[in-house]
Amino acid sequence: MKLTVIIPVYNEANTILEILKRVKRVDLEGMEKEIIIVDDCSSDGTTEILQKQVNSSQTKVFYHQKNQGKGAALRTGFKYITGDIVIIQDADLEYDPEDYVFLIEPIKKGVADIVYGSRLSGGRVQRVYMFWHKVGNRLITLIANVLYNNTLTDIETGYKVFRREVLQNLRLKSNDFCIEPEITARVFKKGYRVYEVPISYYGRTYKEGKKITWKHGFGAIWTLIKYRFIN
Repeated sequence: MKLTVIIPVYNEANTILEILKRVKRVDLEGMEKEIIIVDDCSSDGTTEILQKQVNSSQTKVFYHQKNQGKGAALRTGFKYITGDIVIIQDADLEYDPEDYVFLIEPIKKGVADIVYGSRLSGGRVQRVYMFWHKVGNRLITLIANVLYNNTLTDIETGYKVFRREVLQNLRLKSNDFCIEPEITARVFKKGYRVYEVPISYYGRTYKEGKKITWKHGFGAIWTLIKYRFIN
């Protein structure tokens, strides 16, 4: 089997090489690994770092000529996947690639089509911070569960893993952070088998570079409602 790791990047000059090193270092017991980076028109030197220092047959890099958002970067990357399993990896250091082995296991066993890495189900390392951010995530997750009759604990997690065929069948449209709730809406409407596993989370504050804010919550809720009733 082959794993494709999609890394959307926007202004992560301080972390992009480190996360790339960690992704490459993960041992998946001989499983082949493909890395696809999509730079969403960074303006902090990330683009130049990628152009000068990332040159590997294992890693493909694509560049947007204007900033379009995380969703657009992911959709660009999804066009080029060749792996059997696909995982989304943020370019910061909030998520630990060492968790890959746990995240892909339900798909390898054939019981899951999609796996969410939950930061809120307990059992692994968690940074203690940002109470209202957690409250907002729980509210959005609750709305998703009510609308789609499910039991997710962490809809906004950055770690989502897919069988390639499932991902290619979702027909995603969002350009911004609304890609996260859109994925959830489409996955559940199609009746795919979704599992959660606990993951470690080394969250950043806004001073440390975190980009998603409370304002994005309104877009997430609207996206969940919209795709509940339209295709």
